[in-house]
Formats: sequence, C-alpha cells, structure tokens
Amino acid sequence: MSRRAAWKMAVRLPTLPAAVAPVAVGAGVAAGRDAFDLLPALAALFGALCLQVGANFANDVFDFRRGADTHDRLGPPRVTQMGLLSPGEVMAGMWAAFACAFVAGIYLVWVGGWPIVAVGLSSIVAAIVYTGGPWPIGYHALGDVFTFVFFGVAAVVGTYYVQAGETAALAWGASIAMGCTVTMILVVNNLRDIHTDRAAGKTTLAVVLGVKGTRAWFSILLAGAFAAAGLCWPLADASPAVLLVALSAPFAAGPLRAVLGGAEGRDLNATLKATARFHLLFGLLFAAGLALS
Repeated sequence: MSRRAAWKMAVRLPTLPAAVAPVAVGAGVAAGRDAFDLLPALAALFGALCLQVGANFANDVFDFRRGADTHDRLGPPRVTQMGLLSPGEVMAGMWAAFACAFVAGIYLVWVGGWPIVAVGLSSIVAAIVYTGGPWPIGYHALGDVFTFVFFGVAAVVGTYYVQAGETAALAWGASIAMGCTVTMILVVNNLRDIHTDRAAGKTTLAVVLGVKGTRAWFSILLAGAFAAAGLCWPLADASPAVLLVALSAPFAAGPLRAVLGGAEGRDLNATLKATARFHLLFGLLFAAGLALS
C-alpha cells in the first residue's frame, strides 16, 4: 500500500459525516433565526473536521499501544496495528490535525470571544484523553458521554454561537437530537467490538451494558433523536418545517433491523456505515427544516 493510501485509511473518511452533520444543524438554526454568517460557519466546519481527524489518529495509535487493536480486530484495519505507518508518524499527524483546528479556533475566538477558547481546548483535550493519557475515558465507559457532548451538543451550540453571538433554546434542543444520532455510530462500533474490548480490558459502555443492553441503548438513542427533533417544532416559531427530518426515518430502518436482529462481529461493519449515512441525512434534513423555520 502506498503511503498516500495509508494516510487516507488513517483519516477514516467514512467517519467525517459525524463532524459535518452537527455543524450543518447549528448553521440551520442560525439561518432560521436570521443569524447565518458564512465565514464563521465554514471555520466551525473546518475545525470540527480537523478535530475528527485528530481524534481518529489518536485512537489509531493509542488503541494500538494499549493492546486494544490486534490481529483479532473485527473492524476496518488500522494503520498503526498493520505497520503501514509508525506510531510516531500517526502521532505527528494527530498534532498537525489539532494544530489546524487551533488555527480555525483563533479566528472563531476573534468572532465569538473567549468562550470559544474553553470549548476548543476542551475538545482537543477530550479527543486525546479519549484513548490516551493515564485514564482514557473511552476505556472507562465514558465514550458515549464524550461523543454526545462534544460531537453533538458542543458542535451544534458552538456553531450557532459563533454566528449569533448567543445561545438559544432551539440550538440546545437541536443539539440533543444530534448528540443521539452521532452516539448511535459509536454504539454500533462498540457492539461489534464488545468481546474483543472485554478481552483487552477496554471497558466501553457496551461492555458494561452487555449485548442485549447495548442493542436496547441503540433503540433508545434513535427514539430520542426523533423525539428531540420533534420537540424543536414549538421552539422554531411553531413551524412544521423541522419535521422534514422524518424523511430520514427509512434510512434508520436497516441499522435498527441489524442491531435488534442479532447482527454481530464483522457483520456490523456495514451497519456502522449505514448508521453514519443516516446520521448525515438526519442532520442535513434537520438543518434544512430549521433554516426554513
């Protein structure tokens, strides 16, 4: 494999919708409230993508160092574990990605003020300690909370804030819906790896809940996403446009059927991609509805 292909694998392009959708929703809220500002929205998107890529690099190298990624891995291949890139190279890529996010953050601080410093730095730190550091949160059943907060709530509310200069109940409500859908991606990932993670001493929430509990947790998040989106209707000047998000429901049927139907192991790789596509479509439709409101 060429080095270019190895870096492309390390970036994990299929995971990037996790960063795009919440930013789109934050921009949709701003557009619906006549506060849309293109440059801050684009900077927020660039920063979110850099954070996602940096987190992917961090997970790649730290999971390998902790022994969570071995030849028994069920998910897509990881470049460090396969020896395609050295741990030092992947670490350098991680810091480069976070540096790019930091550059975007400088502009966003100029636009939105010092609260952005706290959000940006905490996002970088959380991405690192997710699988790195002396007490990685992803190894102590807190990965779902991290994903919900930073790739759901913070991404939506932060994107809205840098455009409007304030927060709003609608942005908070929309962020809950996006927190649910982005966490669903992690749940499928952890359901697939539940046995190998347990063997490696990696305690995810899936390991704590068990197979049946994790399948139920996926269903709860899906129901919570649509419920939170529906509750945004009265917050958006009673506009039914937010219900455009319901058009994404058929795309959730396949992942839900697979998760509740007993799919496991490598069979969940296709479900993982389908869940990411649903998350993106849910977010784009939700953003459009919010903008039209």
